[in-house]
Amino acid sequence: MRLLPEAVIPELPNYYRGKVRENYDLPDGRRVIIATDRLSAFDRILTRIPYKGEILTQIARYWFERTADICPNHVLSYPDPNVVVGTRLDILPVEIVVRGYLAGTTSTSILPRYRKGQRTMYGITLPDGLRDNDRLPHPIITPTSKAFDGGHDEPLSEAEILAEGLLTAEQWATVSDYALKLFARGQEMAAKNGLILVDTKYEFGTNAAGEIILADEIHTPDSSRYWIAEGWEEAVASGMRPQSFDKDFIRAWVVDRCDPYKDEIPEIPLSIVERTSDVYAQAFEAITGQAFVPDLSGATVLDRIRANLAPLF
Repeated sequence: MRLLPEAVIPELPNYYRGKVRENYDLPDGRRVIIATDRLSAFDRILTRIPYKGEILTQIARYWFERTADICPNHVLSYPDPNVVVGTRLDILPVEIVVRGYLAGTTSTSILPRYRKGQRTMYGITLPDGLRDNDRLPHPIITPTSKAFDGGHDEPLSEAEILAEGLLTAEQWATVSDYALKLFARGQEMAAKNGLILVDTKYEFGTNAAGEIILADEIHTPDSSRYWIAEGWEEAVASGMRPQSFDKDFIRAWVVDRCDPYKDEIPEIPLSIVERTSDVYAQAFEAITGQAFVPDLSGATVLDRIRANLAPLF
């Protein structure tokens, strides 16, 4: 299997390295975003997963094309399976996380907080008596600060967002409306394929005209949590973790062995890496209903990307 650990292309201008993506800003206002195979969690890179960047780009494409009637998105073209060319946006400093279930393992997730006895979080009060991975009475928005340059996201409430001037009241109303509608569409379509869209994050930005545009990715296994619908009720009743398609698989492996926010991450075995790659491919097929056939053209993934982006040099 082939890997794309990074995609540094000196011929492209204005390089910025994100956690898992390489970004280049063209003079005409377009942004080139290349998805690598880096896997990020706990605010750090854990490992590299073969074909991950290609799979995520194509899953996001599937969803962008099926939600364009709900809100505008940044996509202009797909010159390569790992690449999207989009409109350059000024990213809003708030990440919009929508949750439909009491789940999660990270410090910003609601399940660990609920287990500690917290009932009010993100400005929302949850009822007593919920079990691990239970369905919430209704989807909720749990926003976090948008940490740039590898920083740590922090929980926010609507009141804090407005008081700190992170978003205007109009912007908050718009992104909240978009996010809940996108999540409803995602849950509806996932259910038809035997999946549960548990929670997801959305990033929004503004274009030159000040319009709010959906950015980054949408409803991928990296930005979302999916469970297999069959067996979910039994798992909740027995206190087991529902079968999933997301990177909680590796998260759980790491958490069982260290404190990922403080300790050095142990080397993740090749068998776990390969299994995770298979999980991403299975997720692509379950979500889209299409077989995943990797693009093996070019001597390496980077060689193929360079050839496909050569017209932009």
